[in-house]
Amino acid sequence: MAVLEVLKFPNSVLRKKCGQVQEISADIVKFAQDMADTMYASGGIGLAAPQVAVTKQIIVLDIGEGLITLINPEITMAEGKSKMEEGCLCLPKLSVEIERNENVQVKGTSLEGTPLFFNAEGLLARVFQHEIDHLAGTLIIDRLSKIKRDLAIKEYRKLNKE
Repeated sequence: MAVLEVLKFPNSVLRKKCGQVQEISADIVKFAQDMADTMYASGGIGLAAPQVAVTKQIIVLDIGEGLITLINPEITMAEGKSKMEEGCLCLPKLSVEIERNENVQVKGTSLEGTPLFFNAEGLLARVFQHEIDHLAGTLIIDRLSKIKRDLAIKEYRKLNKE
């Protein structure tokens, strides 16, 4: 296993839309395992493939209940709203309040090729939404108003001394 480099904002790869995984090859399985190692080593609770420079629809997450790896994840239902502070490994040291759906249904494929379905609420729902956003090139700062986004980017640059 390997720990991969996590890209930092404003890297352009973070803005790319990811393509679907057509075949779950040994390389994809190894890459997903490396993603999990990277997430754990970075102290994160989720990681999407574009965060480590691969524009494929793969996410890993673990909110303390065990590792979930999903290929080609998709939100099929979303309801309710809640706000919560979120951070992102691509925007180190920055935390912003984001409104997301409180409950989501997510479908995807396991590394073994089995269809997986989740009825998620609370933190798990939030992490699924956050990581699936990455697959569309969307970052947490994009969920803010323009004024709040500009302030968040300014704060991020100050915190990380760009």
